[in-house]
Amino acid sequence: MSDLNKIGPKIVVCEGAFDSNDLSDQVENVSSANVTAGVFITNFTDTEGFIGNRFPVVIVSLRDGKTITDYIKNSNNPQASAEFRKTNLGIKPAPRVTSYSSRGPSASCPLVLKPDIMAPGSLILAAWPQNIAVDSNNSQPLFNNFNILSGTSMACPHAAGVAALLRKAHPDWSPAAIRSAMVTTADTMDNSMEPIKDIGFGDRINPASPLDMGAGQVNPNNALDPGLIYDVNSTDYVRLLCATNFTEKQIQVITGSSSTDCSNPSNDLNYPSFIAYFNEKNSPSNLTIVREFHRTVTNVGEGICSYTSIVTPMSGLKVDVMPDKLEFKTKYEKLSYKLTIEGPSLLDKTVTFGYLDWVDSGGKHVVRSPIAATSLSPELS
Repeated sequence: MSDLNKIGPKIVVCEGAFDSNDLSDQVENVSSANVTAGVFITNFTDTEGFIGNRFPVVIVSLRDGKTITDYIKNSNNPQASAEFRKTNLGIKPAPRVTSYSSRGPSASCPLVLKPDIMAPGSLILAAWPQNIAVDSNNSQPLFNNFNILSGTSMACPHAAGVAALLRKAHPDWSPAAIRSAMVTTADTMDNSMEPIKDIGFGDRINPASPLDMGAGQVNPNNALDPGLIYDVNSTDYVRLLCATNFTEKQIQVITGSSSTDCSNPSNDLNYPSFIAYFNEKNSPSNLTIVREFHRTVTNVGEGICSYTSIVTPMSGLKVDVMPDKLEFKTKYEKLSYKLTIEGPSLLDKTVTFGYLDWVDSGGKHVVRSPIAATSLSPELS
């Protein structure tokens, strides 16, 4: 720190940050010194938490950092300046899954795939209460009508807003139908037409799985006309509660009813997604396991239409749909199908995923459901 304080009003360039701890130490040391700004060269990608800093911080990749260091080494009097005067739109690639985004599977209800969906939640500019400080400077509170925040609390209002729009457009739809429309029409590709990436693990940037992003990024326009929906009623939820560890008294508290019918329990909820566990570690390695799911879809599109199933190949697994074609004669007609996933007792990978698409004959609707197969145990997630 004493050496940094001797530098004076200059821009300091730092290298060697290989993870969030390294970068955090560098930013703290430089911002506490008597310097003008800091440029930090790192292969760490999840840098959003360092952006909201009163000290001028510039974070660049290793490739761009080499350009900077080469310039410094080859110049007798290297000069630099930093300014903040505009907001750049259309950044690519976007969206991406951040480190704080909630991951699945769900320990409380492991046979329902979670999360459901992604929504914008990073660096959101929104209205802010005038009586709550947005920050402080030398212990003096700073107030503003707006603030920029990140987190799942920022994503939730976006998702709720889309649901409210769908409720207005389709007042007869149930909450489950609205959720289904949002899930089955979500985007799985980013704006560079590549699979949405997960940047929550430093320099390891991999395609996000359904346990990271659910069905993908919510697409409000597509959700208005999903073609098919997966609906759920109160009886279905009670059957699910009966099949879990809830007691009869607990179920009655949840339902507000004095009686509970658990004569037909089921943990196969009519959900627009699938999760299958292949984690029987003590079973013979050559043992084959079959996971079976039953679903019913409702036609909310045209009256007469047909849908054909397309399944993404999943390494080491056999996925079948029966029937593989659904013929609807009227609007609001319901048809059912069965999906089976066959695989080893223990998967080689932590997560293998794909999608079941129901595509109508005219190509107008693609009803997409994520499929996740995992060797995880829910309590270890």
